[in-house]
Amino acid sequence: MAILPIGLYFPGSGKSGDLPPRPECAPVWHEKLMRHLKDLKLIIVIGQHAQAHYLLDAGPSVTDRVRSWQKYWPNVPLPHPSPRNNMWFRRNPWFEVELLPLLRNRVEAVLKSET
Repeated sequence: MAILPIGLYFPGSGKSGDLPPRPECAPVWHEKLMRHLKDLKLIIVIGQHAQAHYLLDAGPSVTDRVRSWQKYWPNVPLPHPSPRNNMWFRRNPWFEVELLPLLRNRVEAVLKSET
């Protein structure tokens, strides 16, 4: 299992959350790195910046993208797991009921296959 941040580093905090990744990072590095990650079994696209880069056809908002998670299964878009998003989680109870149990099972299956 690999974790590939879109910016490959933490860009720092801004007024309303993390700063966006530098625009040249993903175009320069992601394709090169992905060529070396041949046996990926799960890709989780977390947060608005990664989703805007990789899920252009999924809708204009994080909610739209996450709501259409079935379209990308077994890979999945998720909201950023920040305390700032607690309101989002409260407004979208379907996320915890519909998506999280399936994702937990998928992560468990991937981890078991790695051992």
